[in-house]
Amino acid sequence: MTDLASRTDHRLLPDPRRVIAKLFVPGEETRHGNSRANAVVTRILSLPEPEARALADAVIAGFGDRHPDVAAILARHFAVVAHEVPAQETLSAQRRTVIGAYFTHEYAPEAAALFNPSMTAHPDQTGLAAGQTRFAMTVRCVGEGHLSSIGFRTGVLGPGSSLVVDEPELVLATGSSTPGPYGRNAFLSRLADLGVEPQNAQLLLGDLPENFSADELNTALTAVHEHTLGRERVQHAIAEVMQIAYATYTVEFPTTPGLTGRLLWPNAPAERNGMEDARLVRFTDDDGTITYYAPFTAYDGARVATHLLSTQDFRHFDVAPLAGRAARNKGLSLFPRRIAGRYAALSRWDRENLSLAYSDDGQVWEESTILHRPQHAWELIQVGNGGPPIETSEGWLVLTHGVGPMRQYALGAMLLDLHEPSNVVATLSRPLLTPRADERDGYVPNVVYTCGAMLHDGVLTVPYGISDGAIGFAQTELATLLSRMTPVAT
Repeated sequence: MTDLASRTDHRLLPDPRRVIAKLFVPGEETRHGNSRANAVVTRILSLPEPEARALADAVIAGFGDRHPDVAAILARHFAVVAHEVPAQETLSAQRRTVIGAYFTHEYAPEAAALFNPSMTAHPDQTGLAAGQTRFAMTVRCVGEGHLSSIGFRTGVLGPGSSLVVDEPELVLATGSSTPGPYGRNAFLSRLADLGVEPQNAQLLLGDLPENFSADELNTALTAVHEHTLGRERVQHAIAEVMQIAYATYTVEFPTTPGLTGRLLWPNAPAERNGMEDARLVRFTDDDGTITYYAPFTAYDGARVATHLLSTQDFRHFDVAPLAGRAARNKGLSLFPRRIAGRYAALSRWDRENLSLAYSDDGQVWEESTILHRPQHAWELIQVGNGGPPIETSEGWLVLTHGVGPMRQYALGAMLLDLHEPSNVVATLSRPLLTPRADERDGYVPNVVYTCGAMLHDGVLTVPYGISDGAIGFAQTELATLLSRMTPVAT
């Protein structure tokens, strides 16, 4: 069976040359009982000063062009282990640099794989010719240890089916993070998801205002009576409160490098094993305000959770966990505008079916209705969305993914009513895209998967992950796709 979408010649591959500088602190104790970190610092302090100066110069010269500001990175890493330096020691700037370097290592975030992209209109549309639009694209990067992070690509669509993907910047920056704004209702809802008893959640957070800071949270927890703190369930509740707090943060990037040189790296314990499959959407609120949202899967090695990424300029990002039954599991995708005054999203909270969910505040998602169940041969294991719905004059175009025999993934499509998206107007009875022979081998074989497509000039462009290893692009005329759909009897 021939796919309905046609592939382009573009292919994005992982690039091991793109690296970040991470903190590296050796663990365990030496046989003498002191920490390995202390032993390393002691050895560095024994270096003659001329050797330390020469080593610092060599590090800056050898790694300075691989990172935005390697000296500042090494200074931050020195500060982490500065307590291992005897108080009486006076260190030169070069020796501090050397210590920082010994507690730093390079990590290639996309050395293993680059896949599961999502694309939408870029906030900067200047300098383009007639019929062109610039896009921003999130990509899932995977490096050593199967750690996932969120990277970016850019390019230009149009006129027509023309597609240009920009060469990404080689130097990567991870930005700086600070605690984000906290919301009491969101905390309470997330605690309920995690099984914390309501009375214990109220005990810890009940006196806080609806919007509160990290300092106010710490004050509230400190005020809990000592006798109450001894209860095991209260200790569990406090631990979960702190997990939510850690997962609520802001990341800020410098002006350089540009968007393709920015990497959203896991900052919270809930993300320690990865930030996966961001579904990027350009959201226009009722007052005309434009915000870019990207729900993604946070994975800590045992639990998955849906977190929400939001930005207006792709330099300042807010991250927070979502709550509610419909935000469970993976694959939440927001509609690009409100529906009847409410936020709407596609969800696969029950792990099998594609559902429509609503939220009053965009943070708590309880209400959901099943839109589509596995029914075709290529999707009988489970179905999910292929990114945010795309608004057309005929209805909301929804890309889907289905899992069939031999755990092969395929992409499909359906059409929802513009005013009442719970009504399915039409469906595609055959796949839009299936793994081609040269796409079946990869990190996870037999997979084509997208986190978001883009419609421009009557052409639907679908960036897709190729067996969790690389990224390809497929296109189809919107009119052709709609004509192949089968109306749903009402």
